[in-house]
Amino acid sequence: MVMSMRGGLLWWRGRGRVWRKAAGYCPQRRRTNPELSPTKSRAGRRAVGLPDQLVDLLRNHLKAQEEERAAAGKRWEENRLVFPDEHGRSPSHRRDWSEWKDLLAEANVRDGRLHDARHTAATVLLILGVPERAVMGLMGWSTTAMAARYQHMVDAVRTDIARQVDGLIWKPERDRPDDDDGAAGALVPAN
Repeated sequence: MVMSMRGGLLWWRGRGRVWRKAAGYCPQRRRTNPELSPTKSRAGRRAVGLPDQLVDLLRNHLKAQEEERAAAGKRWEENRLVFPDEHGRSPSHRRDWSEWKDLLAEANVRDGRLHDARHTAATVLLILGVPERAVMGLMGWSTTAMAARYQHMVDAVRTDIARQVDGLIWKPERDRPDDDDGAAGALVPAN
């Protein structure tokens, strides 16, 4: 078997075939690149506001994690991860994927990739009317093109835009002249 690195990807030859695997993995399925490394850019290191309910959930999670740390004893590796495995390490990608799928099923949410949650978050911010600049800061984007890629137009947004245009162009009902003689819409007794 012959292995080589080209373009950041690991290639190997064997039995007349050429195999390609993502960078950082070897044919024996052992990770060769570091699991923990600095973020790609400054945008990866940013402060975000969290809803109070999420803060409470994270505090409860931290308490449970402290119990896991105590149970692991000397096997615990302190990596300051929010969601480590039972030994404090980064969970395997397969386990992470499996837990994500279980979480979706338990919450009765349609199946999707973990990355799809970024699209959902961006679209929720659009529905809430959060200014694009604020969305870019929260999501770590440097260009508005990313907002166009991640935020999806939904009926709630279309309806809100139509309501706003309606209020801008036409007078509200109470300001329209009353040309009604008063009888329209009134119940008339049958004789």
